[in-house]
Amino acid sequence: MVRQHPFNKVCGILFTATAAIIAISSCANAADPFPNKPLRIIVTAAPGGTTDIATRQLSDVLSKELGQTVVVENKAGGAGIIGLQALITAPADGYTMAMGNIGTNAINYSLYKSLPYKVEDMEPITVVLATPNVLVVNADFPARTVAELIAMAKANPGKYSFASSGRGQSIHMSGELLRVQAGIDIFHVPYKGAGPALADLLAGQVNMMVDNLPSSMQYIKAGKLRALAVTSKTRVAELPDVPTMMQSGFPNFEVTAWFGLFVPVGTTKPVIDKLYAAVKKSLETPEIKQRWKDLGGWSVGDTPANTKLFIAAEKKKWEQVATQAKIEKE
Repeated sequence: MVRQHPFNKVCGILFTATAAIIAISSCANAADPFPNKPLRIIVTAAPGGTTDIATRQLSDVLSKELGQTVVVENKAGGAGIIGLQALITAPADGYTMAMGNIGTNAINYSLYKSLPYKVEDMEPITVVLATPNVLVVNADFPARTVAELIAMAKANPGKYSFASSGRGQSIHMSGELLRVQAGIDIFHVPYKGAGPALADLLAGQVNMMVDNLPSSMQYIKAGKLRALAVTSKTRVAELPDVPTMMQSGFPNFEVTAWFGLFVPVGTTKPVIDKLYAAVKKSLETPEIKQRWKDLGGWSVGDTPANTKLFIAAEKKKWEQVATQAKIEKE
């Protein structure tokens, strides 16, 4: 019989105990509830637009609800296509989300022959913000009403331009609706986000824009932009003197822009449910309610299942608008 040296026996016991501790620790880490590390939200537009503003205002509240840092990363360009490409190639673990919108997740399907993503490549968490658009001109522009703007455009066909945050965004399509319904010859100037578009509008490089209200609100209140009309059914409480497009003679001109969070397809339902619960709770905080109100918008927060149905309906609606505006697919 071979007798074990006491030192070896002690080392064996220590090794076994250490291995057990490591195993227990590994099991505990594996069982840590989601999320247990920082999360990322990809913004599908440049800084300064509503997609970016909404993401940053929501992210700090959402981080408190989830107990983790929420990092915001802008990936602008290609009408939001670049940002959604980054989303669908990310791991489907819930740690990467994207703030999409009416353009990236509904309108784009009608304007591009071959998108690098499809509806089925991502799952919605919820729509976090809805807002009307607003027809704005530089404060030095002569027109003070929609009627005056249209009269100027009709007297000078092909002279005036309208900016957008990119082809396919609701800002672009709202400009196209104005062009078609008013019967005016104005030309489209697309940018890589509302921020750069607004910079040129403020500088007088372009003449008008039917912007998402949140990104133009600060400039309207500062007197740097003049709001001619909003695209909602009723006037906006924060801009009581600004009429709607309907009140300005266009009974069929109504546009509601929306912004929502998405994750890659394959993300498990428990993770989606956890994210939705945290986002929903964030949207119900007085802090976010006040922020959205200041922007002229409102929270939505419907379930992932209902959001999926809503997006399908929006996709169909904008297909009809693109056909009406005779916009060819690129």
